[in-house]
Amino acid sequence: MKISGIHITPVAVPDPPLLNAAGLHAPYALRLIVEIVSAEGIAGWGEIPGSEATRAALELAAEHLIGMDPWGLNAIDVTLESLARPDARGATPWDQRTWVHVRSAIEVACYDLMGKSVERPIVDLLGGAARERVPFAAYLFYKYEGAGGQFGFGVDADASGWAAARQRAALDPAGIVAQAQAMVDLYGFQSIKLKGGAFEPQVEVDSILALREAFGPNVPLRLDPNAIWRVDTAVAAGRQLEGALEYFEDPVRGQKNMAAVARALDIPLATNMCTTSFDDLPGSVAHQSEAIILSDHHFWGGFRASLDLARFCATFGRGMSMHSNSHLGISLAAMVQLAAATSNLTYDCDTHYPWQDGYDLLVKPLTFEEGAVAVSREPGLGIEVDRDKLAQLRENYEACGLTERDDEIEMQKVEPGWAFQATRW
Repeated sequence: MKISGIHITPVAVPDPPLLNAAGLHAPYALRLIVEIVSAEGIAGWGEIPGSEATRAALELAAEHLIGMDPWGLNAIDVTLESLARPDARGATPWDQRTWVHVRSAIEVACYDLMGKSVERPIVDLLGGAARERVPFAAYLFYKYEGAGGQFGFGVDADASGWAAARQRAALDPAGIVAQAQAMVDLYGFQSIKLKGGAFEPQVEVDSILALREAFGPNVPLRLDPNAIWRVDTAVAAGRQLEGALEYFEDPVRGQKNMAAVARALDIPLATNMCTTSFDDLPGSVAHQSEAIILSDHHFWGGFRASLDLARFCATFGRGMSMHSNSHLGISLAAMVQLAAATSNLTYDCDTHYPWQDGYDLLVKPLTFEEGAVAVSREPGLGIEVDRDKLAQLRENYEACGLTERDDEIEMQKVEPGWAFQATRW
């Protein structure tokens, strides 16, 4: 089998004005869709966060991968490594590395090709399924009014349930509880995560306590301030939340600071910001900075790297969850296949998918039952891309004018002069 073509399509999917430590989501989330075609006419698909820098890197990689064997992943790695340039994660909540994204997109598409060529799901190529269903958590955000994209910032006064929660503001504990109830009612999620870092810490602590009161002690809760708090602030907030949180994700920045908070609190700490690469793992062990690492095949370099991370976690006693970014069904399918193959994935995975639900590019979108997605037994990723929908999302990209994610600029449109601070409270 040989690679005969690689097609890279930038797309823009409607995204509501969700708040986080770095600012505000734009009306569209950007993604890059990668299609690798074999000489036999089989297509494999990958999806990663979109930016023009990543698109340029993918185009460069594509020039060198034509004619290679998609089964030859080690040779592909060597080729990509020869092209890669140093890049850094950055201080924002999302990972800004270019080449780790490129590796992920290429590898996922190759695995999709490989699975289709032997008529087996990707999970079988990764060693087989450790579970048949992958549970996910409700992912809550403080937000402004508006549904994003072509729906702008208007509100449908007749909307109810999740449709209303997706459009109306959730700027206080009551709004967050209403959003959670609507999402849980529709998708059946069994655990809940709140994206923090948007308001003063006590506001977010009060929201978690309101969720605990509303949902009771048997629904696991998580809070993620995106590393924007000082150590003393995190400790003071955490002491109010002991007994209420399943885990406390990235309350502070850096492994030493995380370790200081971990020593002070009786809450497991989780990270997607201080331990984010294999170079960080020695520091994780030395400082004991977290109890749980959130994997993400987009940001760790693909399936095989993620399974290597799982082995580290098993060896050094770390729990595992799975991080999410604003994504479509290709990424969700890849997350499900990987999670099914990761036996020590001990916590429900994150997903932004409810915020993008209804705008997907799959012929048959994946569905949630009781908060979980069944592991497909169809070949490869087990999905079919709707090329008309892909073209429509490409038109969105061409029309929206966005080429990079910049939540600070979006926030300044509603709060002039607002500036991101790596440590705010």
